[in-house]
Amino acid sequence: MPHYRVVGSVPPKRHTQHRDSSGQLYYEELMGEEGFSSDSSLLYHRGVPSALVASEIWELPDQSRTPNHPLKARHLRLHSLFSGPADAVTGRRLILGNNDVRIAYVVTGTEASPLYRNAVGDECVYVESGTGSVETVFGVVTYRSGDYVLIPRATTHRWVPSESSQLYAIEANSHIAPPKRYLSRYGQLLEHAPYCERDLHGPHSSTELLEAHAGEVDVDVLVKHRVSGTIGGTRMTYATHPFDVVGWDGCLYPYTFNIEDYMPITGKVHQPPPVHQVFEGWNFVICNFLPRKVDYHPLAVPVPYYHSNVDSDEVMFYVGGDYEARKGSGINLGSVSLHPGGYAHGPQPAAIEASLGADYFDESAVMVDTFAPLELGEGGLAVEDPAYAWTWAGRGPGDGDPAVFSNS
Repeated sequence: MPHYRVVGSVPPKRHTQHRDSSGQLYYEELMGEEGFSSDSSLLYHRGVPSALVASEIWELPDQSRTPNHPLKARHLRLHSLFSGPADAVTGRRLILGNNDVRIAYVVTGTEASPLYRNAVGDECVYVESGTGSVETVFGVVTYRSGDYVLIPRATTHRWVPSESSQLYAIEANSHIAPPKRYLSRYGQLLEHAPYCERDLHGPHSSTELLEAHAGEVDVDVLVKHRVSGTIGGTRMTYATHPFDVVGWDGCLYPYTFNIEDYMPITGKVHQPPPVHQVFEGWNFVICNFLPRKVDYHPLAVPVPYYHSNVDSDEVMFYVGGDYEARKGSGINLGSVSLHPGGYAHGPQPAAIEASLGADYFDESAVMVDTFAPLELGEGGLAVEDPAYAWTWAGRGPGDGDPAVFSNS
């Protein structure tokens, strides 16, 4: 986030004394990226932010991954994954992942999550449904259905759902930001970008949050972090509560962006996926496909052409409407499709003719394209539709001649 904000009480000059009304000195913390060479914020704590009194191993949920081998397209039915509510952090189940990014899913109840910090990378959590708030050291960010919740690496926070929430968590090993081509050299979103600064909603100060935890001692924070080339977890116990920040300023903080505020870019013929991009991380991008006018050439084919993304795997999460290209494949709301590199993919054959003459698509999907192969997590394997890979041919291994093949 390249845009400066100030929340609460900060001194006129950075790195100078800042005291409360009784003369007690606040403790200044710099939270910054890329070794003092990128965005940062200064936070002012009542307590010492490094006052740790205990540290022990936190066993993460199952992070095992299974290669997509033999190579094939996959369909994962996420709405079958949970039979009851789970914790927004510890209840996440890994769907897909590689060494650059992991995608997990969870359906929450209304219980607040533990305090949590992802020290591996930024998180971009898409809210499929639900409302609530994310309490952070920067203040409170509220969320609603359709929001992306962007949480910078190492931000201490907790999820507080107001109602059951379906959360699709994209966890990076890097930072996540708007695409560079959308930004001026000074970081302003340009005129051709499909959204602008007015659409990004940062945290607001909460005196209630600050005072609610005043005086709390021996507070646990679950930390996900790097361990010898892999990911581990630690439960850190702090002498005082991390939500003791009286003020902060800077350009690094959590924020939300709702897909309703994304302005789709359309054309005379079918436009490629990069026009739908919303964020990027190291070796992956995030796009969203939304209700929109479609191609207006008299001979246009509105659904995508078959394509071989030779450098990437494509993951589509279907979150609204009726996705035109996947009709007849068994894809429904809550489905995830994985179309791997090395395999040509595209619309179901019947969907091509059916789309001709359409001038509007009512569909919503969140896409993650990765530039390294994705592997299946235990959650993905648990809800796989084994027939999906054969739906284009109309038959699969052991079947006879092609026939009507429906998995809807």
